[in-house]
Amino acid sequence: MTASPGYGGPRSGLAAVSTALLAMSRTLEVRDVLRTIVVSARELLDAEYAALGVPDDHGGFAQFVVDGIGEEQWRRIGPLPRQHGILAAMLRQDGPQRLADVREDPRFGGWPSAHPDMSDFLGLPVRDGEETLGALFLANKRGAPAGGSADAGHRGGTGQGGGAGATGFTDEDEELLSLLAQHAAIALTNARLYERSRELTIAEERSRLAHELHDAVSQKLFSLRLTAQAAAALVDRDPARAKDELHQVAALAAEAADELRAAVTELRPAALDEDGLVATLRTHVHVLDRAHAAHVTFTCDGVRALPAAQEEALLRVAQEALHNALRHSGADRVEVALARTPRGGAVLRVTDAGRGFDPLTVRSAGRHLGLVSMRDRAGGVGGRLAVHAEPGRGTTIEMEVPGG
Repeated sequence: MTASPGYGGPRSGLAAVSTALLAMSRTLEVRDVLRTIVVSARELLDAEYAALGVPDDHGGFAQFVVDGIGEEQWRRIGPLPRQHGILAAMLRQDGPQRLADVREDPRFGGWPSAHPDMSDFLGLPVRDGEETLGALFLANKRGAPAGGSADAGHRGGTGQGGGAGATGFTDEDEELLSLLAQHAAIALTNARLYERSRELTIAEERSRLAHELHDAVSQKLFSLRLTAQAAAALVDRDPARAKDELHQVAALAAEAADELRAAVTELRPAALDEDGLVATLRTHVHVLDRAHAAHVTFTCDGVRALPAAQEEALLRVAQEALHNALRHSGADRVEVALARTPRGGAVLRVTDAGRGFDPLTVRSAGRHLGLVSMRDRAGGVGGRLAVHAEPGRGTTIEMEVPGG
């Protein structure tokens, strides 16, 4: 495959294609795969803008990922586009759409005032067999002569050249984008399968927690009923013992309430996909602070968005560490801190000034307090977990993950 003039520079030719395909194969999170496809396409074809829309069943797009447009401008553009015009054509027709000037195409219906100006255009569907997974397109080929093209004599036989002057995108661009779209379909399908598998795992975990909740609370309520009956029988003949039994009733009720709070917190679905790690963790801490007697605080210092797998691992470790601190430490204050590391990663610390424990004693007794699963989660995303604990001197759980 010969590279067009737009491919010049260190990321040219086969090396650039290989880099793009490898990038798509490195992640199994749908949102990360979409982002990687769009960034790879824009860099590979040297375009000013790139986008990938995943259609929904209601005439719109479930997801729409862009590259080349800043967050503030994207916010000003407004709602996601609908499935109409050229976007609809890409979703419903085979083959690429290559236009010299998208604004002159009869299907063009304009765009919002904050939308960037686009002229030359290249787009095509991303398909897995008969299923259309998305519409991938690029606009404004860099380095193309004004009103013309580096390859004005070739329009790929699409019949979409139109307008005065040829498209800035070339036959080689079209071929490269088609290759990229084929691999994008594989990567996106794999990511969807992975997420469905993870959803099944989450459903199984929620079912397990529901059973645990039922068993634990049922036992507490059974003990509560028996103790209350004993207290009632003792009221007249032994008021002192009846008072002790009523204190036990209060203690059992408090334990049952704690079990319920812990289970509800674990069953609550995380909002990572919508809100990101920082907002989700802040909300989680706020809920715990209101539900427990201990004061639970959260601070964050400069943490940026991380790969989805890392964010999920950090959230789960934070939840496990908070669960342990609130149920076992006896501390009146628990602090959660999330900070950016010098290399762009993140470090999470969950600290309490409670009764602490001896990690060696806990391990030898077969009570891991979730430490094994926390270490597994950290190791699974290339991170590390450290436990700083001592009887009478509190506990700190620290997890660090590398930057992207």
